[in-house]
Amino acid sequence: MRSEFIERYDLRVPRYTSYPTAPHFGPSVDGARYEAWLGDLDPALPLSLYLHVAYCAEMCWFCACHTKATKKYAPVADYLEAMLDEARLVARRLPARMLVNHIHFGGGSPTLLTPSDFGRALASLREYYNVALDAEIAVELDPRTADEAYIAAMARAGVTRASVGVQDFEPRVQRAINRIQPYDVTARVIGWLRAAGVAAVNMDFCYGLPYQTVESLLGTVDKAAGLGPSRIALFGYAHVPWMKSHQRLIPEEALPGPAERWRQYEAASARLVAHGYVSVGLDHFARPDDPMALACGAGRLRRNFQGYTTDGAPVLIGFGASAIGALPQGYVANELAIERYKARVRAGELAVTRGIAVSGEDRLRRAVIDRLMCDMAVDLDEVAAMHGADAAGFAAELQSLAPLEADGIVRREGHRLAMTEDGRPLVRAVCAVFDSYLGTGEARHSKAV
Repeated sequence: MRSEFIERYDLRVPRYTSYPTAPHFGPSVDGARYEAWLGDLDPALPLSLYLHVAYCAEMCWFCACHTKATKKYAPVADYLEAMLDEARLVARRLPARMLVNHIHFGGGSPTLLTPSDFGRALASLREYYNVALDAEIAVELDPRTADEAYIAAMARAGVTRASVGVQDFEPRVQRAINRIQPYDVTARVIGWLRAAGVAAVNMDFCYGLPYQTVESLLGTVDKAAGLGPSRIALFGYAHVPWMKSHQRLIPEEALPGPAERWRQYEAASARLVAHGYVSVGLDHFARPDDPMALACGAGRLRRNFQGYTTDGAPVLIGFGASAIGALPQGYVANELAIERYKARVRAGELAVTRGIAVSGEDRLRRAVIDRLMCDMAVDLDEVAAMHGADAAGFAAELQSLAPLEADGIVRREGHRLAMTEDGRPLVRAVCAVFDSYLGTGEARHSKAV
C-alpha cells in the first residue's frame, strides 16, 4: 500500500455488520414494536439464533465486546436463566414454531457455562423452536476455560463448529493485552475438539496489537496454519478507550502506527494465502473446500453482527444483554445493563430498548454495502433493479468515488464497482460513500484498517 494512502483513506468508519449501523439505533423501536414485528413475520421464514453470554473469567484488555468479568458461577447461572426465559418469551410471540437453521453462542465466554448448563440451554431452544437436525451450532471458545469434559458435552449437544479465540501467540503481546494463552493450550483444545467430532474449527487473531511486529505476526500465522483450522479471522485491533475504559490499560506507546498496521495486514494476508487459504471479504480466510470459501465464490456470502457468515436466514434473533437482532422490518437491540436486562425479562417483557426501522432506501444502500463487503464488487444497476430503483440515483456517490478511482483503490466500469487488490483493505472507506447516515449522531468508529 502506497504510504500516501494511509493518511488519506485510513479513516474512522463503521465495520458495516449492519446498515444502518448501531450508533443510529434509537428508542422509537422498543419492546412493544419488536413484539409487533415478531408477530408479523412470515411463519415460513427460517430463523438464526444468537445467545450473548455476557461474562468472562477475566477481562482481556483489547476486548471491545459487551462483557463482565466474574470469578463466581452464580451470576452466570442466573443470567443463563434470564436468557432462556427471553427465548421462551420471544417464541410465544412468533406466529408459529419457526424453523432454526443456525445457532451461535457468543460473548463474553460461552465456555464459562457448565457442561450441563450448556446442554440444557440447547435442549430448551429445541423445545421452543423447530431446530433443524442439520442446523449449524457454533460456539465461541476460550481455550483457557474449556476443558475436555466441556468439549465432549458440546459435541453431545450437537455443536458443529467452534471458533477458538487466540489473538496472538507471542508471550509479550499476550501480557500486554492481559490474555496469557500459551500455544500448547490452544493446540490441546483443538485436538480435543477434533477427537470429539467437532471438525469445523475457526481461529481468531488480531493485528495492530501492542508490541506486534510483522515478523512476530507472521510467526503467529505460521503456527496457526500448522494447526489446520478451516477458517481464520484476522481482525484489526480497534483501540477505542473512549468506549471501553479497560483498553486504557494497554500501553499506547507500544501500539503499532498506521504504516506498521498496514504492513502487518498485508504480510499476514499474503502468508495465509501462501498457506493455501482463500481470502474471504475483508478479514477472513478459509480453506478452499470450506462452506465460507464456497459461498464467497458463488456470491452467497453474507454479513451480520457476527461478521462474515454462510447463514442466509432473513431473521436473526438475539438473546441476552446488548444482543442485537435483525428482522425484515428493522433492527432491535436489548438493554445493555445486565441487571436491568434480567429485571425486564423476569417481568415478562421483551428487553429491547432501541433499534431502527429500515426504509426502502436503507435496504437499497444496505444491499450495495453488503455486496461490496462480501464480494469486493457491486453492480449498481443489478442491485437497484432488485429494489425497484435506478442506479442513476447514485450519481453523487459515484462522483465522490472519483479520487479513490484515480488512486487505484476502486475500478469503475459504468455502474459496476470493483475493489482493486491494493484497495481491498479500504473497502469500508468505499462503503462509507454510500452511507447516508454517516456524519450524523455522535458515533466514533475504529480505523478502516
